[in-house]
Amino acid sequence: MTKNNKPIRMMLAHINDTHSYFEPHSLQLNLSIDNQVISPYVSNGGFARIATRVNQLRNEASVLNREFMFFHAGDCFQGTLYFSLFKGKANADLLNALQIDAMALGNHELDMGNQPVAEFLDRINFPILAGNWDLSNESNDKSNRLSTKSNLYHYNLESKTARWITKDVQGEKIAIFGVSMDQMEEIANPDSDTRFVNTFETVKHTIKAIKSRGINKIILLSHLGFDVDIELAREVEGLALIIGGHSHTLQGDFTSLGLADNGDYGVVINQTRIVQSGLHAQAIGHCEIDFDADGTVSRFVGRNELLLGRRLCIDASLSEVNTDYLHEKAQAFLKDRSDVVICKKDPYVQSILQDKYIPKVRVLQQTIIGNVSMPLRHIRVPDEFGGSDIVPLVAKSFYYSMCNAGHDVQFAIHNAGGVRTSLNPGDISVADIAGKLLPFAVPIGVYYIKGKYLTQILEGAINNALNNGVTGTGSGSYPYCYNLDFKYEYSNNKGNRITDLQIKSSEGIWKKIECEQIYCGTSSAYTMKGKEGYSAILNMEGVGVVTQASMADCFIELLNSQLDALEKLTPELKN
Repeated sequence: MTKNNKPIRMMLAHINDTHSYFEPHSLQLNLSIDNQVISPYVSNGGFARIATRVNQLRNEASVLNREFMFFHAGDCFQGTLYFSLFKGKANADLLNALQIDAMALGNHELDMGNQPVAEFLDRINFPILAGNWDLSNESNDKSNRLSTKSNLYHYNLESKTARWITKDVQGEKIAIFGVSMDQMEEIANPDSDTRFVNTFETVKHTIKAIKSRGINKIILLSHLGFDVDIELAREVEGLALIIGGHSHTLQGDFTSLGLADNGDYGVVINQTRIVQSGLHAQAIGHCEIDFDADGTVSRFVGRNELLLGRRLCIDASLSEVNTDYLHEKAQAFLKDRSDVVICKKDPYVQSILQDKYIPKVRVLQQTIIGNVSMPLRHIRVPDEFGGSDIVPLVAKSFYYSMCNAGHDVQFAIHNAGGVRTSLNPGDISVADIAGKLLPFAVPIGVYYIKGKYLTQILEGAINNALNNGVTGTGSGSYPYCYNLDFKYEYSNNKGNRITDLQIKSSEGIWKKIECEQIYCGTSSAYTMKGKEGYSAILNMEGVGVVTQASMADCFIELLNSQLDALEKLTPELKN
């Protein structure tokens, strides 16, 4: 139905995977200036700079007589202390201040289950597009139900389509809907009464339904990852634009800045343009789009822009050349680039941060709870130098915290991907733990399980991490334990790769695990849902208990329990 449709002109801006990076962060560039490579540090990104650039783009669109829209392609949760402390409240305030038109649901929005999403929806003044999230079986017993939220555009079971929003653009309607990965149960923690249905089928049915309403200009917000976006565009017709997230792809050639070349911005696959804009609020993407009456894109011009502050920090000791001259040349080089924008911080957005959130974050950044005298290495899968120094300590902190809370815990298992960085020598602050080392606010739980399933849990997790006989989901599943000891025989037949499994008793004696004996363990709520090779944990007795303590809470509790806790714990680990 195109006889009544008209051509339109619009401008779009988009961000994705911001992960609570509200403040700017330091970025090191590598620039070739007068045949000399210099590596200055610059202040990069942040929401106040995004706000400044968005306001500029809105004004440009108005001058060009183009409608303007601004989208977020998912994963605003997690990542920094701003989420660890405020659990989505700061995200809501700052995204509201950016005046986004809609947001896709990312997997990290569901790391802690449905409740934080429900609370987030109560605070925001824009819709979340989650078109393949089926809420038809949501429990009536919940006090804050998602299915009652008018600003959540979820799956329509009856029509097998996503719910979509429409925007009037120069007298013409365009449709926008969103989808997330249908493996959400595998990588996040949606409540068991809500499920994600097949993404591609949902997109196909939704496009057909939209077109049946006489709308032929369709935009998809996708939290699927760049490669899946390409696959979707190859398989499905009718999408003008996919605004993507999840894979953190900063499209464009940034090699002259010392960054990557991720191909052209707005790559075309079967008449569908695909855009994505990096991560951590480092950049903003924007494009001018002209639609023909039949819904095809006749003109597309756009790019990603790195948002930088005015100051460059150059190490004078690295060069015999006058650093003032280098500084001036480097600034001129950046200013001349179309994919770099030097911009000030928007005062309104900055005031929200400064008045409501920054002071509390600064307190934690200044609260020292430990000291490390030697480097503590984090590696997911052990190599010739050993395994992670840190994950076993984190597992011990789960044990310690859950025992203090009155649970009869005997062992702890934690996946390597839950720890995000190594620890360098020096003081360790609360901010280092909750904002960098363990930034994911995932709760810790307790469960009872027969010994025979422990071998299956450990083997399943390692098989997944090593792709040993299975197609794994990544090395992050590799298990580290406290009070458990075992061997993994790579070449043994599947199901017989864990040998010599033992548990340390309360008396400090190592004993063989008995198959039918029930043991009490602790792990993250993520692991307790059987993700990434841990499916055998679902054989637990009952459903287990999920506490309010996060990974960071437990680790901080352990470090606070004794003076120089890391120094005392590390020799125990090394022995």
